[in-house]
Amino acid sequence: MTLVRTLAKSTAQTGKKMLRYTGLPNLGETPEHDVLIPICPITSEHTRELKAHMLGLNAQDRYLRFGYQATDEHIERYVDQLDFERDEIYGIFNRHLQIVAMAHVAIMRPEGKEALAEFGVSVSAHARGRGYGARLFERAVMHARNEEVSMMCIHALSENAPMIRIARQAGATLERDGGETEAYLRLPKRDFDSRLSELLSDQFAKANYSVKEEAKRFWSFVDDVNEIREGVRQARKASGQ
Repeated sequence: MTLVRTLAKSTAQTGKKMLRYTGLPNLGETPEHDVLIPICPITSEHTRELKAHMLGLNAQDRYLRFGYQATDEHIERYVDQLDFERDEIYGIFNRHLQIVAMAHVAIMRPEGKEALAEFGVSVSAHARGRGYGARLFERAVMHARNEEVSMMCIHALSENAPMIRIARQAGATLERDGGETEAYLRLPKRDFDSRLSELLSDQFAKANYSVKEEAKRFWSFVDDVNEIREGVRQARKASGQ
């Protein structure tokens, strides 16, 4: 399926979801694997949301993500030290604009050697089983190609089955050393399709984020109105007693 067709299906599916707020009946779901997941490039402005996502990971998830039992202090330091200028951070937001999955693409350009990128990902427990990790990896590969990176690397604990599966399905070469596994994926050179795909993906993600922002503002306004109405009702009730 081409990116344009996927974008069209995604746009239609988003429209169906928005129509539910008007009280119209369900018009049918499109399988999630057939739609484009809006993956947003994240900036330092999202530091609070990043920390909330990472701090929400349980002890086992933190161990698999970092390779050690990361404390809250470790996680806050990790987020504070992210280099948004050098690296690329991607996030998947829910309708409340909370990050439910994020990927860190650390780009390294050793002098006199090929550029490399290292991929790390985390997905909130309640958002698993939707293929978010694989979609984030695809997005990371697209960006790395366009940045003329030659190799994508994944360093993971050997027990991290989801991460190993993502690497294997992408065709990466796996090297296991005891409890750790290194995965290496040679990337093709960038081309017109990869650059156009990244541009369209970013535009779709930004539009989706804007829709969610407007929806959040609207429902916040509705909540405020309902709160005022309830206050007026309570005041009238109290004055009539």
